[in-house]
Amino acid sequence: MNWEVVIGLETHAQLQTKSKIFSGAATAFGAEPNRQACAVDIALPGVLPVLNREAVVCAIKLGLAVGADIAPRSFFARKNYFYPDLPKGYQISQFEIPVVLGGTVPIRVSHGGTPIEKAVRLTRAHLEEDAGKSLHEDFHGKTGIDLNRAGTPLLEIVTEPDMCSSAEAVAYAKALHSLVTWIGICDGNMQEGSFRCDANVSVRRPGAPLGTRREIKNLNSFRFLQQAIDYEIGWQINEIEEGRKIGQATVLFDPDTGETRAMRSKEDAHDYRYFPDPDLLPLEITPVWIDEVKRGMPELPTAMQARFEAEFGLSAYDAAALTATRDTATYFEDCVTTAGKDNAKTCANWVMGELAARLNRDEMDTSASPVSAGQLAGMVRRIADGTLSSKLAKEVFEALWSGEAADADAIIESRGLKQMSDASAIEPIIDEVLAANPKSVEEFRAGKEKAFNALVGQIMKATKGKANPQQVNDLLRRKLTGA
Repeated sequence: MNWEVVIGLETHAQLQTKSKIFSGAATAFGAEPNRQACAVDIALPGVLPVLNREAVVCAIKLGLAVGADIAPRSFFARKNYFYPDLPKGYQISQFEIPVVLGGTVPIRVSHGGTPIEKAVRLTRAHLEEDAGKSLHEDFHGKTGIDLNRAGTPLLEIVTEPDMCSSAEAVAYAKALHSLVTWIGICDGNMQEGSFRCDANVSVRRPGAPLGTRREIKNLNSFRFLQQAIDYEIGWQINEIEEGRKIGQATVLFDPDTGETRAMRSKEDAHDYRYFPDPDLLPLEITPVWIDEVKRGMPELPTAMQARFEAEFGLSAYDAAALTATRDTATYFEDCVTTAGKDNAKTCANWVMGELAARLNRDEMDTSASPVSAGQLAGMVRRIADGTLSSKLAKEVFEALWSGEAADADAIIESRGLKQMSDASAIEPIIDEVLAANPKSVEEFRAGKEKAFNALVGQIMKATKGKANPQQVNDLLRRKLTGA
């Protein structure tokens, strides 16, 4: 309670374009070093950059998705600094007027077990090119330079200092990650560097002016983001309480030690000596162009969540889980389309439960599921009409997952899994179980409900799980109570 934490994030989202932002060189990941760096990317004499139109479309999409203002006229500047993997000696970026201004990203985070919703404000999002990559570990005593990333299109998304805990920062990063992949402007692959975060962290006494911030660079996992911020908060508080001042700095997080370490003193804008790039015209975006992009936008996650709640009667939790990714949302909707709206909750339970568990176990995305939405819907229909019990449905799902047959009906037929719903077939089995378990019968009649459950278990075992559980419960209770 003696300290307040203030956090802002800067996120670099690599845009899903086939070529770089100012050249025709490829952006595919994994190429041999320096095979995808052309003369424009390294600014050889006589070459000129040409802006990639699709990169601008990606920026417009983000602006529309977060409710931001899209600048009708923005500019590119040269950001000057020296680094071995920046052969030009400058980076082309946007400074004074970015392409996207403002906007919000809603998040939900738990504080003391209570879910809290808030909107994280965006300051801006601007287009820029990436630098190359220094390879420190591959060469003993030397550093290798791979310029394949040089010129790769990035959208740098900057927040206001609106977050007050590592949990909020992670919730925002996850929400933004979901959004940029949902609208198709970034593949979100954090291991490949397609989505990486810089965290600006400071602490202050309640009501005091903002403290001195330190920027944690290049965090490429949500877990590392949380660990780095938590360590940095503790370090800054300890430094101040020990009587030392915080110096503005850029720091790196070491996952092996769980600590941050200073890399360099933090630069301010004037240190980069920004000036307009003389080789690039101003970027002009017309209302007609914005409308054209808007018409091609998918339904956004928040809108789809509200629709799922209203149309299918799902809870807010279920709707949020089903719209965590666009592939999952599409799969669920396709399943409901075939199974029927009345079975939407059952579809949701299977998508969030058994399907999600199998995908997680096999490290698959929903789009790669061996069980199609249509196959799952066919199985859900058999649960709804009483053909399958929940237990038998799991056996059918397992068979579908392994590719045993094309649909649930074929598996039910070949394995003889049809649920017993004929009372005349179930009653003799109940009578046999009651005769074999007189002690349980006496205990139930003495008021012990556990004895009833034990009898149900014996009946289900005798029918090899094929009896309709609800029917077993009803018939058994009727026989025991004489009702």
